[in-house]
Amino acid sequence: MASIIIASIPAHGHVTPLLTVAEQFVTRGDDVRFVTGSRFAEKVAATGATYVPLPAEADFDDRSHLASFPERAKLKGVKAMAFDFEHVFARPAKAQYETLMATLAARPADAVLAEPAFLGAAFMLEHQRSERPAVVMLGVIPLCIDSVDCAPFGLGLPPARVLNRRRNVALASVNRLMLRRPYQVIDDLHREVHGTGMPFTFPDWGSRADALVQFTVPSFEYPRSDAPQELHFAGPLSATGSQASLPEWWADLDGSRPVVHVTQGTIANVDYGQVIAPTLRALAGEDVLVVVSTGGRPLDTLPPLPANARAATYLPYDELLPRTAVYVTNGGYGGVQYALRYGVPIVATGGKEDKPEVGARVTWSGVGRRIRSERPTPPALRRDILAVFHQPNYRQASQRVAAEMAVAPGFACLADVVDRLVAIPTRSAPENTVTPR
Repeated sequence: MASIIIASIPAHGHVTPLLTVAEQFVTRGDDVRFVTGSRFAEKVAATGATYVPLPAEADFDDRSHLASFPERAKLKGVKAMAFDFEHVFARPAKAQYETLMATLAARPADAVLAEPAFLGAAFMLEHQRSERPAVVMLGVIPLCIDSVDCAPFGLGLPPARVLNRRRNVALASVNRLMLRRPYQVIDDLHREVHGTGMPFTFPDWGSRADALVQFTVPSFEYPRSDAPQELHFAGPLSATGSQASLPEWWADLDGSRPVVHVTQGTIANVDYGQVIAPTLRALAGEDVLVVVSTGGRPLDTLPPLPANARAATYLPYDELLPRTAVYVTNGGYGGVQYALRYGVPIVATGGKEDKPEVGARVTWSGVGRRIRSERPTPPALRRDILAVFHQPNYRQASQRVAAEMAVAPGFACLADVVDRLVAIPTRSAPENTVTPR
């Protein structure tokens, strides 16, 4: 039996796939502790893992946290990314690290499994491997590590066909300048802990971890000639709404009309004007059935539904997606992976966080189209939705990804990685005086 600590910032899209991970490690008999925010305490306990709270300075409710920064709403592109890097990722890092160290001091662990935004795990890498548990990054967002073959993470730019590496070098220089404030914050916090600044860009900490397990398949990720040897593709692990009950209108999905499913996920779903409302307007006159999921918001918050639309707070995706012709989304990584499991082609809109990177991979992999705007017009949505529906190449590409996902190792990949790393002799409870490497 291994002793495992799982760690995530308290954001729904980051925590949800790791709940699946926790439950499967518990099922096989491992001792699992889960460090995250108080909002998810009950969900962690339901997996059988032990909940470990983050301190107040690292805890927040992702449904309202960013709304407390009204200046963020006006930001776009790199400026929005810099804001999120500073306030969501960088500033909580020291408190996250201290929570991990205290958790280890209370009871040693063999491995720490953390998602990319939990930078407290990155701080652990300054300790000698013999003095700490194995540290594994779990890729619940698009692969974010640096590469000569890829633009800096967050820009939403796929590899260029011409002069790609030169472009990436130039972009990296500009990106570092634009992100100087969050980099300074993380450097200062790292220096408080270890006496030196952060030795790598913080999106790149996964390439320095003992292993990186990405929750997708290679065909949905850019190739990297300099990828770390310990990069593994497990395929998607998380369920999304599969336990939801069938709505009363379910019989309308009888195959007489193609189904277009539109959702803004469970967090970025306050403003329906971003995706849901314009999609309803775009398709009101089409011979399709538009199926809306509000992601938990009450149905009476929706705008008036046209005659060809149906809505529910949550939907059973394992029942819905096999009936779906096109999946329309604001770019949530977990939802896109779930749609691809069923070979459903995608239309993704623009947004903040990792959404530009998700949309870029949708177009690069050929599984759909992306609209760069966070608030696309109904004509733009109608154009791209109908193109994805009528042009078979998109569904064919999605089905190729689905076939690759069907044979992906899933949890077994992660379990094998952890078991192999745990077999390496190590002192699992580091002291604060550990010698940096």
